[in-house]
Amino acid sequence: MNLLDGIIVLDFSQYLAGPSATLRLADLGARVIKIERVNGGDGSRSMQLKNLTVDNDSLLFHTINRNKESFTCDLKNKNDLKMVKRLIAKADVMVENFRPGVMDKIGLGYDIVKEINPKIIYGTVTGYGSEGPWAKKPGQDLLLQSMSGLTWLNGNSDQPPMPFALSITDIYTGVHLSEGILACLFRRFKTGKGGLVQVSLLESILDMQFEVITTYLNDGKKAPKRSSYNNAHAYLSAPYGIYETSDDYIALAMGSVLELGEILGITELKQYSNTESWFDSRDEIKQLIGDKLKTNTAEYWLDILKKSGYWCSDVLNWQQLLESEGFKILDFIQNIKRPNSQDIFTTRCPIKINGKNLKSAKWAPKLGENTESIIEEFKLRGEIQNETT
Repeated sequence: MNLLDGIIVLDFSQYLAGPSATLRLADLGARVIKIERVNGGDGSRSMQLKNLTVDNDSLLFHTINRNKESFTCDLKNKNDLKMVKRLIAKADVMVENFRPGVMDKIGLGYDIVKEINPKIIYGTVTGYGSEGPWAKKPGQDLLLQSMSGLTWLNGNSDQPPMPFALSITDIYTGVHLSEGILACLFRRFKTGKGGLVQVSLLESILDMQFEVITTYLNDGKKAPKRSSYNNAHAYLSAPYGIYETSDDYIALAMGSVLELGEILGITELKQYSNTESWFDSRDEIKQLIGDKLKTNTAEYWLDILKKSGYWCSDVLNWQQLLESEGFKILDFIQNIKRPNSQDIFTTRCPIKINGKNLKSAKWAPKLGENTESIIEEFKLRGEIQNETT
């Protein structure tokens, strides 16, 4: 279902944040054309996860750039720049994630681009915003997690600051960028006006923490206090956490400590009748729960807890998840491969429209795979020649 059918997106971005946003637009039906350097292209073509490559491009590149086209050019070459400007004139959206000032030097900053195409939606990603002492710092996920305070929420209290083992800053920023672009497109359909959408990795990772930062600001600015035992949330009380059983693990969400004590037969929990103690004494409470749960299997405890309606869950690894009926019914995996290449299994767009999953078998493009066909389709080379005659 191509909700954005007819929308042309020029993607000058690379690595993760910008390309993840344009991937979502592509999944929603937009035509996404990656504008890449002739030599090397998008930096993620060579950025590998576990040294995995397919057709000489990293598996990561295939993952985040499926459903797109590739147009190569040298933006320092006058003729190539003219071609790109002609393409911009026909586009609806443009996305870039260079450091502040780079696109202005190239001649493709927003002020110039909106003169070429007043209706264009111009999306830009920076690390820390376009102004201030941090503006030119490298915008890398781990660095942003570290600077944002996020790492002080993970792990137990006796452990050092701990990052998430995911590129959550990049991906969350991509979500914000696609949201802003879609909002501007909606306004353009109503008013005819284009717009500038600006997001930064720092602002996005701060927004991800809006609950806990708000708590900090309204709690006398007291530092978050991680549990020393089974920490899962610095601001939530017992029993919240993941617990070891005799053979596996289970997760317990928010719930009454007194009720849990009755369900599990932990008489010592009766002394914590004051709900405030569930936070103030959470380590002692969690330890009592943990000791009890180790006396039997995960299946045994989950059966008891589920029958009582207490919020709990298995702790699955990916193999267990993919083999579960609950996952299979989602139809969440798709096979994306280039012609005459090996299979690449990846996830689909998580959005469902009118009961239909959004899938596309279109592969991540080889570097420059669509350059000549795009030049011919949009008559880019001929228009430049007409300009010079």
